Amino acid sequence: MPAAKDRDHASPEPTPTLGDLLYAKNTRLLVSENEWADLVRRAGEGDQQALHSLYERTHRIVFTLIVRIVKNGETAEELTIDVFHDVWRRASSYDPEGGPVIGWIMNQARSRAIDRLRFEQRKKRVNVSGCDPLTRAADKDPQQEWELSERCRMLREALQILTLEEREALETAFFGEMTYSEVAAKLSQPLGTVKTRIRSALGKLRQWLENEDGI
Repeated sequence: MPAAKDRDHASPEPTPTLGDLLYAKNTRLLVSENEWADLVRRAGEGDQQALHSLYERTHRIVFTLIVRIVKNGETAEELTIDVFHDVWRRASSYDPEGGPVIGWIMNQARSRAIDRLRFEQRKKRVNVSGCDPLTRAADKDPQQEWELSERCRMLREALQILTLEEREALETAFFGEMTYSEVAAKLSQPLGTVKTRIRSALGKLRQWLENEDGI
């Protein structure tokens, strides 16, 4: 059987880089949290397409969360890639009982962003001479500024689908660097209520992301 013989001697497919995986095309629209969790499970088993699917569904909101914290588009782009590298490494340890996939990924994004922000703040304290803010403003790329503004607009649009209570709980947790218990104390609300509102908000954001990808 020549065809089989040819296949046996065919050169192996080259192993794609992380960038190849993240920017590949043709992902399938997801509809349930179980499917999201299955993607993480598959990524934990080494399924590269599963990692790409996770990236396609969540990279925009991951970027906008990070840029809200670090206030720098270029840094946010870098950290977004780092986040999905973390997702790839940690997927095998994901526990669905601990919360939805979107929340798990956003927690990693927030941790990355806060770590970088603290690092930059330490550098500023050491380098007392600093840098002229007018010079920094002049160095900004107009295209990058537009893209940053557009992504922030998308995040604001996504947050509009939440109830006031859901948005307050979510923003306090993710942008205020707080745990569920700390959010409950700050908002003077029961811990169970806070958890329910944040999980509901994450579910709505997940659905919004899926609908955006389906346009």
